[in-house]
Amino acid sequence: MPFVVKSLPERLIFPTTLRIMRVLYILLRRHLKIIAAECEVALSLLIQLLDPDAAPPWKRVLCMEVFRGVYAEPGLIRKIFSSFDEQDGRKNILKDHVAALVRLSTEKPAVIGLGQQSTIPRGQSNPKGSSDEQAAMEAGGVVGMIGGAVSVQDANVPGVSMQWSSMRVPCIDHLDKTEPPSLPESYIYSLALTCINSFCEGLAKFILPLTIPEDARSKKRHRGKTTVDQDGASSPTSEKRSTAPLDRRDSSSSRSIRKSQIPVNPLTLEQHALYAEIKSSAAIIETCWPAILASCSSFLHAALDNDYYHGLVRSLQKFTHVAGLLRLSTPRDAFLTALGKAAVPSNVLSAATVAASPSTPAVENSGILANAKGLLSVDNLVSQSPTVAFDRNRQTPVEANHSSLNMRNLLCLRALLNLGIALGPTLENAWSIILETLQQADFIIHASSRRTTRQNSGYGQGAEAPTVAESTSWHAGLASEIRAVETASARMFESTSDFPNEAFVDLVRAMCKLLGAGKPESGDESLTTTPMPGGLPTRAKPQPHRRFPSVSGISTSTASRLGEDQFVLETLGDLAKVNLARLSNQEPDVSGWDILMANLIHMASATDILTSIRLKAAEVLNRIAVETATTTVTEPKDSRAAIQQRLLKALQAEVIPFGNGKMGDFGQSSAADIEVQRLALEAMRSILEQCGEALVSGWEMVFEIMASAFSKNASQSGNTDVDGRRPTSKSPKLVRSSFGSLQLICSDFLSSLPTSCILILVDTLFKFCCQDDDLNISLTTITFFWNVSDFLQGGSEAFSLTERASKAVEEGDLIGLTHDGDVSDSHASLWLLLLLRLTAVTTDHRAEVRNGAAQTLLRIFDAYGDRLSPESWRSCLRIVVFRMMEENRVHLEEVNKSEDGGVEGVKAWTDTTIVVLTGVAGFYADYLDSFVQQAAFLDSWQTLVKYYEDLLLCGSLDVNAAIFSSFQRILSKVKSAEKIGTSSLELVWRLWSKGIPTGKESNANNQDALSSYVACFQEVYRLSKADADFGEKRVVEALDLLHECVTQSDKPAYSNDVEFLTPLQVQVLDTFRSIRTDTAGIPSALALWLSSFVRLPIQSGSPSTDHGQLTFIALSKSSMEMLQTVVLEHLEAPLFASGAFDAVLGALAAPITVKYGFSCGKGKPLWKAATSAALVILESALPVIQGSVKDERRLQQIWKRIVGVIVGVISAQTVERPRDEIRGDEDFDLAAFGRLRNLITPTLGASVIADKTRRKYTECLFLNSIVHSPAPGELPESRSEILAGLYKVRRGRTYDPPPVQRARMAYACLDELFALVQKHDGCGERVRLAQAASPFLILRAGITLRAYIADQPLRGRMPQPLTQRRELLYVLSRLLSLASEPRAIPAAPGVVSESKKHLHRLYPLVGRAVRVAAVDGEVLEVLGRVLDEVGDEMGVTG
Repeated sequence: MPFVVKSLPERLIFPTTLRIMRVLYILLRRHLKIIAAECEVALSLLIQLLDPDAAPPWKRVLCMEVFRGVYAEPGLIRKIFSSFDEQDGRKNILKDHVAALVRLSTEKPAVIGLGQQSTIPRGQSNPKGSSDEQAAMEAGGVVGMIGGAVSVQDANVPGVSMQWSSMRVPCIDHLDKTEPPSLPESYIYSLALTCINSFCEGLAKFILPLTIPEDARSKKRHRGKTTVDQDGASSPTSEKRSTAPLDRRDSSSSRSIRKSQIPVNPLTLEQHALYAEIKSSAAIIETCWPAILASCSSFLHAALDNDYYHGLVRSLQKFTHVAGLLRLSTPRDAFLTALGKAAVPSNVLSAATVAASPSTPAVENSGILANAKGLLSVDNLVSQSPTVAFDRNRQTPVEANHSSLNMRNLLCLRALLNLGIALGPTLENAWSIILETLQQADFIIHASSRRTTRQNSGYGQGAEAPTVAESTSWHAGLASEIRAVETASARMFESTSDFPNEAFVDLVRAMCKLLGAGKPESGDESLTTTPMPGGLPTRAKPQPHRRFPSVSGISTSTASRLGEDQFVLETLGDLAKVNLARLSNQEPDVSGWDILMANLIHMASATDILTSIRLKAAEVLNRIAVETATTTVTEPKDSRAAIQQRLLKALQAEVIPFGNGKMGDFGQSSAADIEVQRLALEAMRSILEQCGEALVSGWEMVFEIMASAFSKNASQSGNTDVDGRRPTSKSPKLVRSSFGSLQLICSDFLSSLPTSCILILVDTLFKFCCQDDDLNISLTTITFFWNVSDFLQGGSEAFSLTERASKAVEEGDLIGLTHDGDVSDSHASLWLLLLLRLTAVTTDHRAEVRNGAAQTLLRIFDAYGDRLSPESWRSCLRIVVFRMMEENRVHLEEVNKSEDGGVEGVKAWTDTTIVVLTGVAGFYADYLDSFVQQAAFLDSWQTLVKYYEDLLLCGSLDVNAAIFSSFQRILSKVKSAEKIGTSSLELVWRLWSKGIPTGKESNANNQDALSSYVACFQEVYRLSKADADFGEKRVVEALDLLHECVTQSDKPAYSNDVEFLTPLQVQVLDTFRSIRTDTAGIPSALALWLSSFVRLPIQSGSPSTDHGQLTFIALSKSSMEMLQTVVLEHLEAPLFASGAFDAVLGALAAPITVKYGFSCGKGKPLWKAATSAALVILESALPVIQGSVKDERRLQQIWKRIVGVIVGVISAQTVERPRDEIRGDEDFDLAAFGRLRNLITPTLGASVIADKTRRKYTECLFLNSIVHSPAPGELPESRSEILAGLYKVRRGRTYDPPPVQRARMAYACLDELFALVQKHDGCGERVRLAQAASPFLILRAGITLRAYIADQPLRGRMPQPLTQRRELLYVLSRLLSLASEPRAIPAAPGVVSESKKHLHRLYPLVGRAVRVAAVDGEVLEVLGRVLDEVGDEMGVTG
C-alpha cells in the first residue's frame, strides 16, 4: 500500500499507472478496515488527481473509473463514510469527492452542452435503434414547437452520449496497452454521471426495504414481485426502461379509506441490526446532498442522450425518495425543487407567460439577454461559447421553443409525481413544490395549444406560417407522455385516500396556498371591486414559496394566473371526490373539510378575484356538496344529519355574502355574483333531486339558500303581507334556479319537511308568486299553494280549524300557534297563514297572477269547505275571505282614480274582482246551510252586502253584473225567507232598489249587468212576495226599475230584437208574469208598464232595424199579448179608475196609427198585433165600461182612446209595397173596422161622450173616404166652419190624380158616413152621430161634384177617368137613396124637407154640374134625377 500511495502522484507511464489503480481498487474493496490510514491517503490523492491541472486526461479517467467501482458497491461507500467522514481528525473523503464531481461537471460546459435546459446532443446520428423520443424531439426542434431544442450557441456541442461518450473497454481494463487509448473528451463526464447514478441507487437499495411495514411486506410476497418504481422509486427493473412511461396503471377512483400506513422511518428502528449503517446513510445524505444536487443540476442542463438523462432523473428521484423516507426535509425539498425546475424550466415558463397575454409583443431574440436571470443561471457558464445572432426582422420557429415543454420536462414531472405518490403522507409543506410544478406544467401545456392557433393566424405577408402538421407535431410526439403524466397525477391524488387525516390536511393546505392568483390586475373593467364581507371564513395569506416571484422573477399575467387557479380548483375537486368518505364521515376540523370549504367559499365570494376563477371555485364547491350528499343516502340517520348540516352550511355560506348587505346595494350586484349564486342554487336543486327524501336536517338552510335569490328588502316571515312590501329578485337567473328546488319540495318532499319549516315554505311560495321576472314561475307557484294546503289537510275527512285557531284575531296570533307543540293547532294555523299569503297574492299587479291566486284560494275553500264547521267558516270569512275582498276593492278604487292604469288596467282589475265575486258567491251558495248556523250570520251577511254596496260605487257594469249574479246565486239556494231571515233579505232589497246598474265605461254593453240585476230581483221577489211588507209600493218601485232596465239597455251583440226578444226582455216579461195580481193596484201598475213597453218602438225615435240600437218591436208584440191577458183578467173598476185602461188603448193605438212608419221584419206587423189586441180588449171591455166607469171625465178619456184606435185602423200612409200586401192589409183593416163599427155604434153617440170625440171620428171617416186627392186648399182648415166654402169651385186641372191605395177602405168610410147620417130610430145616440157626420158627408159629396164641375170642361170630348166617373156616379146614387136623419141637417131657408135636406144643401153644385154634363148622358141623367128629387121635396113635379 505504501508503494501505491507513493506512486499515485508520480508521472508514471500508462501501463504502470493502470496496474497501480487496479491494485488500489482491490485493496479498497477488500482491506479498507485493515489499512484505513493508507486508504485515506490514497483516496485523497485520487480526488486531487481529478483536478485538470494535476494529471493528464487518461489518468483522471483512471481515477474516475476507480471511483465508479467504489460507488457501485453501496456497502463500500458506507464503510468509507463511516471510516473517514464520520471520524474526527479524518478527511472527508466522500464529501470531497462529490465536491470534485461538482467541479468536474462545470469545468468544460461546452463539452457537455450546458445550456438553459437539457437537450439531445446535436452531433448524435439517428441510428435504427434510436428512440421515439429522440425522433420527436428532433422533429420538434425543426418545427420549433418543442422547448428544449438546442439553441444556436450549442449547435456544435456534442454533449454526453452513449455513442461517443463511452468506451467499449474501460480504460482500466486496457492491460495490454503501452499507451493510453484514445479517450472521448466527454468520457470523464459520463463516468461522473455513472458515479452519481450508482451512489443514489445504492442508497435506495439499502433504505427502501427498511421502510416497508411488516404486514405490508408480507402482502407483497403474495402479490409477487413489484418494481419499486410503481411505488414511486427506482429499482433495477425500472432502470432498464428508457422512454416508456414510468406508470400507466389506472386506479379506481372509488377507493374507501383504509387504515393509513405511513412509510416507516428507518431512523426509528433503533433495535435493527443495521441501525448504525442506517444512521450513516442519513449522515451521507445530510453531508453530500448539496454537492450531488449541484452536479445533477449541471447535468440536467447539459446535452445528454436518452439513456443518460433517464438515469440522471432516476437518480434524482431515488435520492429524493430516500431523503423523504428518512424525514430529511431539507435535502428532500431541495431535490424536489430541482426536479420541479427541470420539469418546468424558467425560460419555458417565462415564454409561456408572455405568450399567454394577447397584448404582449413577441420576443424578438432568443439570446440569454432576453431573460433577466440568464446571467445568474447556468447559462453564464457557457458565455464564452460562440453564439449566432438571429435576424431581428424574422420570427423563427425557435422562438416558440422556449414556451413549450418537451418529453424530458414531462419525464421530470412524472418523476416528481411518483415521489408525491411514494412520499405523500410525509411531505407536509413540501406538497407545495409538487403541486406548484404540476400547476405550471398544466398551464404551459394548455397555453401551447391555444398559442398554436393564435400563431397560425398571426403571420404576416412576408412570413411563412407553419403547416398544420408542423403546428401539431409536438402534440403528436408528446401525447403518450402527457397521458402518462395525467395518469401519474391521477394516481397521486387517488393515493390520498390512504393518507392519515394530518397528511391529507397538509395536502389541502398546500393546494389552497396556490389559490393566490385570482386577484385581478388594475384596470380590469370586467370585475367588481366590492370589498369582501367580514363574516366569511378567510384563508391564510399565501406564503412566499411561489416560484414566479421568488425564482423566475417573472410577473405573471392575468391569463396565466387564470389558468393556474383553474387547475388548482379543478384538482381540489378531484381530490375531494377521492376523499369523499373521509370528508363526510369524519369531523370537519380533522378531515380537512373546514379548510377546503373556507378557501372555496372565499374564492367564490370574493369580488376582487377574476370572474372565471370565482365561477370555477363555486363549481367545485357545489360539486363536492352534491357528491357528498349523494354518498350519505345510505348512512345512518344520525350521522347523515350531521353531514347534511355540514354541506348545507357550505352552500349557505356561498350565497349569504351576496345578500347580507355588505356586497353593495341591490341592483349593483355583478354578473359574477349572480352566476356564483346561480351555481349554488343549481347545486341545491341537484341535492334535492338525488337525496331529497333522505334529507333529515338542514331544511331551514335549504329555504335560506333558496331565498338568496331575493334581496333583503323582501318581506320576512311573519309580516310578508302586513307592511305591503313585495320581494324583489336579484336576477331572473337566480329565480329560475331557485325555483327548481321549490318545485321539487312542493311536488315530492312535503312529507319530509318538519312542521317548523312549513311557514318558511309558505313565505317562500309568496316570494316566488310575487317576483316579476318570470310569469310562468309565478303561475306555477300558485298551484303549489294547493299542494301545501292538501298536505296540511292531511287527506283526513276530520280536518277542521281548532278552537284556538278559530279565535285568532291577527296574523301574529296564527304565527304564535305554529310554534305550539299541538299538531292540530299548528296545522290549522299554518293552513290559515297559507290562505293569507295567497290572499296577498290576489293583489299582485299582474292580472294572470292575481286571478290565478284568487281562483286557487276559492278552489281550496270549495274542496275543503265540507270539512269546516260553521264557526270555522266564520273565522275563514273574517280572516281570509273578507280581507281578500276588501283589499281587492281598495285596489280597484285606486286604479279607477289613477290616470296611469288606463283602460286596460281598469279592465284587468275588474276581471279580478269578478273572479273574487264569482268564487265567493259559489262557496256561499254551496255552504249556505253551514253559514246560517253561525251565531253571527247576520254580521257576516252585512259585511258581504256592505262590500257589494261599496263595489257598486266603482261604476263598472261588469262588476255590477257579478254582484247581482252573486246575490242571485246565493238566494237561489234559499227555499224560504225564514232560512236567512227577513233582515238579511231586507239588506239585499235595499241594495237592489238603489237603482239599475250603470257604468262609467265607454262603449260598454249593459245587457249582462241588467240581466243579473233582473235575475236578482226575481229571487228577492220569490222570497218576499209572501211578506205583507212587500206590497204595492215596492212592487211598483220594482216595476219602475224593471221598466228602466228595458229602456236603458244596450243592444246585444249579434242580435236583432225585431222578431225575437233579447234575453233581458225575456227576463223582464217573465218577472212581470211572476208578479202577484191579487193585490190591489198591482194589475193597474202592470197594465201601465206593459202599455209603456207597447209604445217603446214608437217612442224610441228610430222606427227601423238599425244595428246600433234596439227597436223593441218584439217586446212590444209580447207585451201586447201579456197586456191583453192582464186587462181581460182584471176588467174591473180599479183598472178603469186608475187610468190604466185608457193608457192601454192609447198604447195600442200608437202602433196602429203609425202602421207603415217602421219595418217589422218578416213576422206579423206590429200594427196588426195591436189591432187584434185592441179588438179583443174592446169586445170584452165595452160592455162593462158604462157600468164600471162612474167618472165622466175618465169615460170621455176612454172613448177618446177608442176613437183613436179606430182612427188608426182606417188610416194608412201611402207606401211603396206590393199590391197584394197592400190589399191584404186593407182587408185586415176592413174587417177590424167592421168589428169596431159594430162595437161603438150607436154607443159613441151617448151624451156623456164629448162632441169633439164624435167629430174626430166622423172627420177621420171623411178624410179616409176621399178616393182622389183634392187640390190644395180645397179642404177646410182645422177649426173652421166645415161647409163655409162648399160652393166655391176651384180652377180646373188638366191632370187626373190617381185613386188612393186603399180605395175600398175609402168607400167603406164613405158608406159609414152615409150610414151615420141615415135615418134610424131617432134615438139621441143616433141623432148625435148623424149630426156629427152630416157636415162631413155633405162636404164629401161636394168635393166630388166640384172636381167634376172644374175639370170636365177642360177635357172637351175626352171621357172622364173611370175611377172619377165611378166615384161620381156612386156618390150621386147614394145621395139619391139616402134618407137622412131629419135632425141631423138644418133645413134650408124656405124649404121644408124630412129626409132630403142633404140634397138641398148640394143643389147649387148639382145645377152647375148639369150644365157641364151636357154631353155626358149617363151623368146628366143621374144629375137630372137629383134635381127631380129636389123638385119633389119642393112640391115641383115634372
